[in-house]
Amino acid sequence: MSLHLVTKHETPEDRADITDAEGAAMARAVVNLFRLWGLTEADACILLGGLSRRTYARWKEGEIGRLSIDQKTRLSVLMGIHKALKLLFTDQGRVTDWVKKPNQAFGGQRALDVMLGGYLTDLFRVRAYLDAARG
Repeated sequence: MSLHLVTKHETPEDRADITDAEGAAMARAVVNLFRLWGLTEADACILLGGLSRRTYARWKEGEIGRLSIDQKTRLSVLMGIHKALKLLFTDQGRVTDWVKKPNQAFGGQRALDVMLGGYLTDLFRVRAYLDAARG
């Protein structure tokens, strides 16, 4: 069994599986995804874990900065949701509109309403539903 010792200069972000470059690329892609979904800035900031509007504005300008593990995970789950939708639907309109349509699987709520609960587990709930739907 191997034991990983954390030095006083190492942060959890230093050990993340998603590199900073990958995280920045996903952040830029998610900004575009949120445009396609027609989200408000307030909604976008909630989905990104309480990101400030000022930071989100910088993201929209392409200035991504250092991302936390939580942010990288959220970005990864959001990209997974989009990928699953693209695999499930051939019509681009259905891919982009699905998150805003009521869904019986979520008690009649929209997937967006579930995700706007703000918790990472809310994003995972939508992702798990789509993964199960894909089989």
